[in-house]
Amino acid sequence: MAQATQEFGDWPLKRLMTEVCGSGHKSADDLTRAQATEAFERILAGEPDPTTLGAFWLSNRWKRNTAEELGAYVDVMCDRVEYAEPDADPVDCGANYDGKGRTAILGVAAGAVAAAAGTPVVVHSGDRVPTQKQDAYKHVLDELGVHTELTPADSADMVDETGFGFYYQPAFNPAIDDLFDRRDQMGVRSFVNTVETLANPAGASVHLGSFYHLAFAKKVVDTFVESEFHDLDRVLMFQGMEGYDDVRPGYTKVAEWDASGDDGEGSEGASFDDFEIETAEYGMDLEEDDLAVDDVATDSAAITEEVLAGERDGAFADAVAVNAALRIYAGGDADSIEEGLDAAREAIDDGSAHDVLEAMRVF
Repeated sequence: MAQATQEFGDWPLKRLMTEVCGSGHKSADDLTRAQATEAFERILAGEPDPTTLGAFWLSNRWKRNTAEELGAYVDVMCDRVEYAEPDADPVDCGANYDGKGRTAILGVAAGAVAAAAGTPVVVHSGDRVPTQKQDAYKHVLDELGVHTELTPADSADMVDETGFGFYYQPAFNPAIDDLFDRRDQMGVRSFVNTVETLANPAGASVHLGSFYHLAFAKKVVDTFVESEFHDLDRVLMFQGMEGYDDVRPGYTKVAEWDASGDDGEGSEGASFDDFEIETAEYGMDLEEDDLAVDDVATDSAAITEEVLAGERDGAFADAVAVNAALRIYAGGDADSIEEGLDAAREAIDDGSAHDVLEAMRVF
């Protein structure tokens, strides 16, 4: 990492640990926005020693970050992101960067279907990001023969030319990529795993993500509201398999937030809503085990190819259609998930979704 050369304020991480956040998960205080900003600026500059940095990350994990802290961390990161906005306004899919290890990654297929139906989609990931270092979007795209190590400008062009765009973390977010070795030594997730998914490198107005518990979806919305950098119109989140942006089969919750109804109170405002769905009602009548694979990247690529080519039906085809429907609905191109599902199935049946995949390969 680069050596620190900039001037900082009065809050080195060791002092924050001693006086604010390091006394344990019950007695620790939260950081102010200014303190959180300075802390992450020091981290990205390479200023803290490894022991202090690890302790700070763990203290944040123990006490649980507030939306104000996460908003500050997001803004410090975004100041260093190389943004490249396409002419289109895509749905930004913020899947966890450390990947999946048991079930197929459906977002490439679902994104291609959504793009074919008229909803541009952007995905972004790194390469074996800590802590799990499992397969992510990049690895499925690599298996499909899609070029992934793109500059941000090329990624934006990919969106406009194909409807589907991939942004590669080392290219658009090098400051976070530089933390790889220190994160790797941690052995557990830190707030960096959360904020990197919120980078939104295409400057999209819609974010689609996932959560284990509804409280996290509310915190993400509040983080976007607290962020001085982001200005989103809409957030859609659902309970995802393995923390990914593939909806969990069966009973699940969906949360949505619309900025047009925001009263300045984030998820406490009238614009935040959550509702329950049964995926079986949308043709996804299966269990999570039905979507398990042996080799996530290789098998996900094969499933993507077969579903988009109309050569595979059953569990994976149904799951791809429902996930595409959620993307179409998130983008505002369908008034309901049911309407999005009709558009998704049509894009698969008429071959236009496979055409998107071929365009991605040619790009």
